[in-house]
Amino acid sequence: MGTMRDRAAIIGVGNNQYGKMTAAVSPLVPLAAAFKNALADAGIQRDEVDGILVNIGTPFGVDYDQVSEAFGLDIRFSDQTWTHGRQMSGVLAHAAMAVDAGLANYVACVCSINWARAGTVGDHGQFQDDREIGGAHFEHPYYGMTSPGGAWAMAARKYFDRYGATSADLAEVCVSIREHALRNPLAVMKKPLTVAEHQASRYVCEPLHLYDYCQTIGGACVVIVTTPERARNGPHKPIYIAGHQGMCAGRAEATGARPGLGIHQQDESYPVPRERDLLVYKMAGVERSDIDAFYTYDAMSSIVWMALERFGFCKPGEAWQFTKGGRIGPGGELPVNTHGGLLSEAHVSGWNHIIEMVRQLRGECGERQLPNAELLQWGTNRGDSLILRN
Repeated sequence: MGTMRDRAAIIGVGNNQYGKMTAAVSPLVPLAAAFKNALADAGIQRDEVDGILVNIGTPFGVDYDQVSEAFGLDIRFSDQTWTHGRQMSGVLAHAAMAVDAGLANYVACVCSINWARAGTVGDHGQFQDDREIGGAHFEHPYYGMTSPGGAWAMAARKYFDRYGATSADLAEVCVSIREHALRNPLAVMKKPLTVAEHQASRYVCEPLHLYDYCQTIGGACVVIVTTPERARNGPHKPIYIAGHQGMCAGRAEATGARPGLGIHQQDESYPVPRERDLLVYKMAGVERSDIDAFYTYDAMSSIVWMALERFGFCKPGEAWQFTKGGRIGPGGELPVNTHGGLLSEAHVSGWNHIIEMVRQLRGECGERQLPNAELLQWGTNRGDSLILRN
């Protein structure tokens, strides 16, 4: 098997102050602050950035050519993905491969979202939702869903019914991640959350309550990637991309579910975890038990269960018990989303997770700092994963 292990490193990260914006604010505005902060963090000048990769384009993000022109960049390697956070880890891998191949010296991975802009997911004007199969989460009304949350709700109900879990069990995920957020000055959610408050909140799409849903509060993140040789000249300890595996696609995959759950066209006999879902550990040369904390795309709280089971932290049907009693919270056995994630920090499509992982591995996280953090994993219910090390 080929390897990307330690052939690229993150040398700079930057974000703006997350918060609500009016629809009139261009996503370039928060991105300007994030870009400037990332350059300073990396210890490089703007004219040294010769690669740019954009995740989330217009209408509620930015496009690579807009950014290059607005910020006066001179780019020789560029690309842009579909309007979905699910491409985040693939974009970062793309950057790593580009610097390793000599296609660019410094690649800026860019994401800037203003959720108030017209054309957000599920709205008219979001062209990807006009696909013949419905929207990206089957949310087009003639397919029965009226919002992205519908797909997650269907998977959560299936999980509840099959394994005996309840909404109160799922609430413990939200409570633990909120506990992390309370230790993070950047997090937009500042109040403690209890299981009782979760249960008393309204349903948005049953069985998912209000607190099971992520924040639609955006912002901008920039992550700068370069070669290990250049990284060693930077002002901070390089954070290496030790392992990666891509997002899976096919009939085994479904929004809101891990394979084998029986959603959409999933085969319920699908093995979980499947051997190929664990290749990221092999590439990184580590064991799953070596991972100090886990990060996932918590657009809905139930995704935490799906991702933990996909990567084998729990057996199928056991994640709802594993996540109880603060085991994924601060000081827990396996902390999850130590910044508060999409549920309680902000929704920058997972890029805020990468920034948190880098800062944790540098030891910069103050009150929420993980002790002796050396290996952190990103992984989603769709099988993509990254392992970062210091």
